[in-house]
Amino acid sequence: MGMKRFAVLLCADDSDYVKKKYGGYFGVFVRMLGEEGEAWDLFRVAAGDFPANEQIADYDGFVITGSCNDAHGDDPWICQLIVLLQRLTSLNKRILGVCFGHQILGRALGGKTGRGRSGWDIGFTTVHVASSHKLFSSLKIPTALSVIECHRDEIYELPSKAEVIGWSDKYSIEMFKYGDHILGIQGHPEYTKDILLHLIDRLVLKELITDTYGEELRSNVEEGEADREAWKRLCINFLKGGF
Repeated sequence: MGMKRFAVLLCADDSDYVKKKYGGYFGVFVRMLGEEGEAWDLFRVAAGDFPANEQIADYDGFVITGSCNDAHGDDPWICQLIVLLQRLTSLNKRILGVCFGHQILGRALGGKTGRGRSGWDIGFTTVHVASSHKLFSSLKIPTALSVIECHRDEIYELPSKAEVIGWSDKYSIEMFKYGDHILGIQGHPEYTKDILLHLIDRLVLKELITDTYGEELRSNVEEGEADREAWKRLCINFLKGGF
């Protein structure tokens, strides 16, 4: 058996803070998912850096990150990413999509995405899972999981072959699977409180949310807690073991 290889498709620009403290979002994901004896590579797809066709076979799995862009947008790199994801899907490559990654996977598979009908979801969200599904039952995952969220878009509709396996009071598609090789998660299992607080500051600075709302969010973050170990177990099991 050779060394397992994984690729992170980075769909966002790293802030100076995240770069300095975590080694960028690539570092954040590898810290959660990486294990000894594996190779992890970074492709900055938002900057036009994509794996070549001949490289795809080298990878056991792909992780698609969050982004400041809209998954329903038609930026050239987003259109190129959709083509890549459709190719990976046809090759039965294992793909984990997080936040924007979850949404763009839904779109690439033939679903519909757009601005969230319930507005911003920032902070801790309780996701209810299909507890009878073997992905959860085999790992003894609780039927309700707290996760950090920071998004204002959503998947409206998935293709018939996709299965919704997680939902919340605010959004009906928090997690989905497609076949045995694709998993989308709307929340951010990889985020720490520190990263979320940093993002809230950036959203206030960019006037995407008000100062008052930012203060309210910061207060809620201090009191909340995500089920990070359960999410980590879930993501690693999917990416390296499967359903």
